[in-house]
Amino acid sequence: MPTYPYSPTPHMHKANNMIMLNRENQYLRYTAIHFLEQSPENRLAILEELGIARYGFLTKLVFNETNLICIMQFLQNPDQLKYPILIGADLSNLNLDSVNFMQGNLSYANLQNSSLRNANLIFTNFTGADLRNADLIGATVSQAIWLDALVDGCKLGLGIGLTTIQKKDLQARGALFNFVDDKD
Repeated sequence: MPTYPYSPTPHMHKANNMIMLNRENQYLRYTAIHFLEQSPENRLAILEELGIARYGFLTKLVFNETNLICIMQFLQNPDQLKYPILIGADLSNLNLDSVNFMQGNLSYANLQNSSLRNANLIFTNFTGADLRNADLIGATVSQAIWLDALVDGCKLGLGIGLTTIQKKDLQARGALFNFVDDKD
């Protein structure tokens, strides 16, 4: 790199980049706060404007620090967003029936008491997630990752897509099976 009079040193470039990153993160945080402060209808309008209305479940998130970080990830590069990244998200007590979390990362997410009936959870990563008392009746869970997931009281209905070994493992950890896969 050529050195010019009064040009910043490589160390100064690094410091300026850090300041820029902090400003970018601050703006992203502000934008995410603004999003979470909106009504569900306004949130959906924002998602439509960004071209990510397929993630309509974001309109249901409660405003807390965990979800703020998740929203920042969604807003950072919405045009490059392929699969939901909800690491550590607080999705507890939500109705997420028929949601498409295919290939999503829900590691360490809180899904306690949530309803995910008939959801597409194929290839979803539930590592360390809290699914206690969640309702996944009718959900398709083929190739989902259940490592260290808390599943006590989680209703998996017929366990669509689970292998026999997965069913036995989840049942040993408190998951419930053999519910009729309908809404009655």
